[in-house]
Amino acid sequence: MNTAPARVVLCGEPDGWHYVVVDASGTERRSEFAGAGTRWQTGAGSGPEPAWWRRRLSETAEGLREVVAERLTDATFRDLGVETVITWFAVDEPVTWEGLVTLREADPARFPGQVAPFVITLEPGRGALLPDASLLFSTRAPDAWTTLAAVAERCGTRPPKSSFLCGWAGHRSVRVGRGMLALSTGRGEDGVERLAEICATRPSGWSGNPEMRLRFDGVDLLDEPAEDVVALLGELGHEVVRRGRTARLAVSGLTLYEPDAAGAAAERFTGVSLRPPAALAPLWRPLQTRA
Repeated sequence: MNTAPARVVLCGEPDGWHYVVVDASGTERRSEFAGAGTRWQTGAGSGPEPAWWRRRLSETAEGLREVVAERLTDATFRDLGVETVITWFAVDEPVTWEGLVTLREADPARFPGQVAPFVITLEPGRGALLPDASLLFSTRAPDAWTTLAAVAERCGTRPPKSSFLCGWAGHRSVRVGRGMLALSTGRGEDGVERLAEICATRPSGWSGNPEMRLRFDGVDLLDEPAEDVVALLGELGHEVVRRGRTARLAVSGLTLYEPDAAGAAAERFTGVSLRPPAALAPLWRPLQTRA
C-alpha cells in the first residue's frame, strides 16, 4: 500500500463476501472473504428465508467490518507508519456497507513497553486473577458478569456479549485488545449457577491495546512457541497430553489450543481454557436433563 486509503466498501453477495479499498486517486483493491454469501437457499425450489436469517447476516457483517478494520489499520501501519479509523454507514443493510477512512497516529501499544499488558494469571482449582479483580470458580453468575463488565469498561470495549453455548447455563465475552475473554457458568447440584470455565483467545500478530497475556505457573502461555510452552510446563512437573491441536493438563483443568489454520501447528497457542480440575469437576458440572 503506497497511498493512503480514503474509503472502503463491504459487500455480501450470493457467492460470498468481499471488500474494496479505494484510495484518494480512485484506485481500487478488492479482497475476497472465504465462506457463504447472503442467500439462504438457491435453486428453483428454494423457499422464503427464515425469520432469523437477516439477523444472521447482520452479525456476519458486523464481524467482517471488524476484520476489515484490523486488516486495513495493520496495512497502513506497516506501509505508512500510521493507522486508520473507519466510520461505517449502511448502504443496503445488512449486506452493503461503506466506510470513510481517517488516518491517525500509531497506537502506542504497537511499540514494546509503551502500554502495560492486561495480565490474567490462571490458578488451578481457584480460577483467575485479573489486574483489579478475581474470577474464582466459587463466584456466582451475577458477580462473574459484573466483573466481566468492569473488564470491558477498563479496556474501553463494548459491554459483555451474551451467547448461547450448548452445555452451559450462561456464556458472555468481552474484547481485550484484539483478544477475547469469555466466561461460562454452570448450575451445580446445589442449584446455584457459578463460574465454570474461563476461556481466552488471542489471534496471532499484533495483540491490540491492551495486550492480553495469560500466565500459568510463571509461563506466558500465548507468547512463546507452542512446543516451548509444553516443554516448560513439563519441566515444572505438569503432565501434558497432546492431542491434535490441543495440549491438556488434566490435573490442573487447563487446555491450550493451537490455531486451526493449516501449517500453523509450530506457532504459538492462540487459546486457553481453565475449568475446575478433574477431581472437582463433579461439583460444578451442569445439570443434565434426563430423558
